[in-house]
Amino acid sequence: MLQLDAEALYADLRKGVRNLLHERDAPSVLVGIWTGGAWLAERLQKDLGLSGEHGVISSALHRDDFSQRGLASGNDATQLPFDINGAHILLLDDVLYTGRTVRAAVNELFDFGRPASITLAVLVDRGGRQLPMAAAHASVRLSLPASRRLRLARRDDGGFGFVVQDEDS
Repeated sequence: MLQLDAEALYADLRKGVRNLLHERDAPSVLVGIWTGGAWLAERLQKDLGLSGEHGVISSALHRDDFSQRGLASGNDATQLPFDINGAHILLLDDVLYTGRTVRAAVNELFDFGRPASITLAVLVDRGGRQLPMAAAHASVRLSLPASRRLRLARRDDGGFGFVVQDEDS
């Protein structure tokens, strides 16, 4: 059985994001992909003491499987409280797998303007790419069977854990 310590991976992500932010001469803004990436962006914004607000991006409308999935329930609307034009975006997600969610999120970002750059950071890179997407930082790289799904969960106290399940459950 797969055992991942989400809090330890978050600590590594926080360190990696801090490094990515300091590598750039211009300030960057955090944008999390709904839901897990949004939770990460929210917590990182606070834990790193960053000024301003983080953004949330929904990939729902640009997904290539929209006809099967439709809009997810809940508050997954894109919220970008800053100008995207010329911004350096640090895009956050919980799990990078095929690259399709990242592609859809990038397309959504471009609906709001033209960023100067987009850098991706994730907690888990599980391989299995179908599109040429790569994270500048991944806290862990692992391989899971295609039949398994891995997602971040947020506890009531704000801490993180992982849920691993079969695709058909």
